[in-house]
Amino acid sequence: MSDKSFIEVQFPVSKISKESYKERKANLGQTLTGLGKWWGRKPLILVRATILGLLLPATNDPVKDRNIFLKLLTMDDEGLYKRKVKSISTKDIYNFLEDKEKHTYFELDAKRSPRYVKEITKDQKDELQKRYFETLSYDEKIALCCRPEEVYNAISKKEWEEINAHLGTNAYSLQSLMDELGQKKFGHTPIVGDCFAGGGSIPFEAARIGCEAYASDLNPVACLLNWANLNILSKSDEEIEKLRELQQKVYDEVDKQIQEWGIETNEDGHRAVSYLYCTETECPECGYTVPLSPNWIIGKGTKTIAILKDNGNKGFNIEVKQNASSEEIKVCESTSTIKNGKMICQNCRSETSMSVIRKDRVDTEGNKIYGLRQWNKSEFKNRKDDILRERLYCIRYLRRIIDEKGKVKEERYYSTPNDRDNDRELKVIRLLEERFDMYQQKGYIPSAKIESGEKTDEPIRSRGWSYWHQLFNARQLLLHGLICESINNLACSQKEYAIGLLGMNKCADWNSKLGVWHSGAGVENSQNTFLNQALNPLYNYGTRGLLNLGNSWKFNISSCNFNPGIKSIKTIDARTLESKSDLWITDPPYADAVNYHELSEFFLSWDKKIIEDIFKEWYADSKRVLAVKGKGENFNQSMIEVYSNLAKNMPDNGMQVVMFTHQDVKVWAELALVLWASGLQVTSAWNIATETESGGLKNGGNYVKGTVLLVLRKQNSEYTAYLDELYPAIEDEVKYQIDSMKDLDDKEDPNFTDADYLLAAYAASLKVLTSYKNIEDIDVQYELSKSDANSPIVTIINEAVKIAFDYLTPSGFDTFTWKTLLPEERFYIKGLDTEKDGVYSLNSYQELGRGFGVKEYSDMMASSKANHARLKTASEFAMKHTNESSKFGQSVLRNVLIALYKSSKEEDATKGKAWLRNEIEGYWNERSKIIEILDYIKTLEHIDNMEHWEEDVKSARILVELVRHDGV
Repeated sequence: MSDKSFIEVQFPVSKISKESYKERKANLGQTLTGLGKWWGRKPLILVRATILGLLLPATNDPVKDRNIFLKLLTMDDEGLYKRKVKSISTKDIYNFLEDKEKHTYFELDAKRSPRYVKEITKDQKDELQKRYFETLSYDEKIALCCRPEEVYNAISKKEWEEINAHLGTNAYSLQSLMDELGQKKFGHTPIVGDCFAGGGSIPFEAARIGCEAYASDLNPVACLLNWANLNILSKSDEEIEKLRELQQKVYDEVDKQIQEWGIETNEDGHRAVSYLYCTETECPECGYTVPLSPNWIIGKGTKTIAILKDNGNKGFNIEVKQNASSEEIKVCESTSTIKNGKMICQNCRSETSMSVIRKDRVDTEGNKIYGLRQWNKSEFKNRKDDILRERLYCIRYLRRIIDEKGKVKEERYYSTPNDRDNDRELKVIRLLEERFDMYQQKGYIPSAKIESGEKTDEPIRSRGWSYWHQLFNARQLLLHGLICESINNLACSQKEYAIGLLGMNKCADWNSKLGVWHSGAGVENSQNTFLNQALNPLYNYGTRGLLNLGNSWKFNISSCNFNPGIKSIKTIDARTLESKSDLWITDPPYADAVNYHELSEFFLSWDKKIIEDIFKEWYADSKRVLAVKGKGENFNQSMIEVYSNLAKNMPDNGMQVVMFTHQDVKVWAELALVLWASGLQVTSAWNIATETESGGLKNGGNYVKGTVLLVLRKQNSEYTAYLDELYPAIEDEVKYQIDSMKDLDDKEDPNFTDADYLLAAYAASLKVLTSYKNIEDIDVQYELSKSDANSPIVTIINEAVKIAFDYLTPSGFDTFTWKTLLPEERFYIKGLDTEKDGVYSLNSYQELGRGFGVKEYSDMMASSKANHARLKTASEFAMKHTNESSKFGQSVLRNVLIALYKSSKEEDATKGKAWLRNEIEGYWNERSKIIEILDYIKTLEHIDNMEHWEEDVKSARILVELVRHDGV
């Protein structure tokens, strides 16, 4: 047995990618997302697999290693069936069986539909379900399964005996196995640390499966989430129920006060659910006050619109109408009073830039000066003379009706605010004014100033909002202040205060002036602030009444019921931590566009006082100046300081995994230099695709990205090498890595695609590079200070990728012919190879594009939908992109595809041959290449998932023979 860990030798990337995708698609059903907003959480199954991969040894039996790994994750055949929660339909099972068995287990009803015979037993039904289940692909199976984390005690005693026999352990649970593996490797229960803990996936999963967890983050909001993950979700159902009782008590107390005030109930006793506000401003051309909105559709399902009518006083009344006609809806959809940053006056039809209306200007030194006045700390509403003012224009009410059967029915309706509604708005303002100073002093509403920053400048610039409370209107502040006051009155324990804080954060996210109104049928509600990673003020937004905010406040808390063991959560700069961990797993803000430090201040403005009170060992500000952020020399130097410190705080046999978003070679090169300079050595790398349908193919294909796991150990070499000495070693390592992956791969259920082999080339080059103490030709500090991509590390990685591409010749192609194809041609053929293997991940095409240096390939794609991506067939291409000057448009392959299209369309392969002879320059010299391409396309026949190629393959069979026997 070697000293290597499983993850250094192999990793089932295909299955883990699919399980990660399944977890992502659970959306709000994910375990941690319910507790609060954070950006870029990694799937828990990915974390579990990573920890397991680090702790499991690589033995002399790699196939058995893989089987044990999958068994522990319930990703083997038995585990999958235990996770099966959806039943296969009677009809599917009936069609699956042979005639004899159909008669044994089924009968047909009067409509000729199959049903089980009365004599069938439950065991027989289960056996039929299992037999059918075993015929399905992995994707089809997991569609019927719950997630691995949702099954408990799924591994049988017999299976544990098999696991123990292979590993030399005596464990009968995942937790006890982690302890034993840690004892073998480190002499104690393994300690897993994350110094960029963020939303908490890594510490939480480490603790749940039996490791000691260390979590730290510079940001106290992140630490609050981590604390809640480990101290609340780990509790039993009974303990969770007590926290739910607190949520209900707070809600009831707030509801009682609101009803006493009468600020959400109209004269008919109907309760307000939503309030819609818009911004209005004066047209500089005609002096009319114009309400601003991109359109005036309120609800598509209820056919509700807002109609602007001249009020005869240089302004507009806004009339709300339900059940509008199709024509009225069409008019409202196209009626914009704000579009592309310009106000469109509905009186004089002039268009005026909002920067002009705000009176923005440029000073003599070229600096932009923003024209809006800055609001002071005591303000929470606009002044009457402000350039931009807010206006309530619609309320959605709920009424309860008792029908003729005595049942209570609820109906929602929209109305134009009347005088009494406006009086209630004024009452809200008066009530808030009476409490405003007290609420701020006690921390019930924010009082902090918004610091200038990339994202936080937007509300300051475009609205003049200088303090965090100004991102909320009077009604929102009063309601949220009441909730915070009730938390303070009713919470007794640290857990109760924490659950109150998290609930308040959800209310802030779902009820601010940055919450867009969603008019879609079945929605018709305001959305959360952080639909994207920004703080963008809106011209038209929604506000939720308490009834509508209830689900945000009373958010679901799920019990995972585990003993988190020893855990530590600290607010600290990663450069100065002194805590030791055996395994550091981190997801650093590398090449990351998310301004965590700025965006989290939105929540921290609400949390500050309670955090200071209940977590006295923590600080309560974002430490923005210390945040590891951005790119460039300073950022890279900060990263070196962080990872040098982590290396110092792990044992000599400790390991690290750095997770980062896979982008281009330059990112790899920079990160490799950072980690190398930190005293770390790359031992392997794996790419996990976690894409979801919200992504798509954009900007030349560089949009949906995978997560790379870069596996590292301490660098202990004292050797120095020269750059030119590395290339032979890199070539050997690339080929060795590809060969070993191919040997390990399951031929019946392939795990690796070409994209994975290409990634192995990246890893192989870095493995060789970082195995030396120094490279004479490389000055790390100098390379990290450069902004261009002409780094020797980039050259090394590109050379490794080229070696891999030349080595990965598709079946049926001559190696020499393959090397003569254009990068675009090789991309297309390798893409077809990927599709043949049943891989539809957009990430795989992006990997091929990066590797071949093909930046623009969107025209080649028939579908760019995540996990349904595929290339166009010859017939789908038809004659598109034939006259263009692009390399692909003029290539031999493109002309072959046109020839196939013509042969299929006209049902005459001679038309295709004529095209090839007439259009391909040097046809006779290119004939062997044409034949190899056509022979390759023939291999797409009789593959279940390649049926869309059927007609073109038929043409290819005929056309290749015509070309093969063509004479002068």
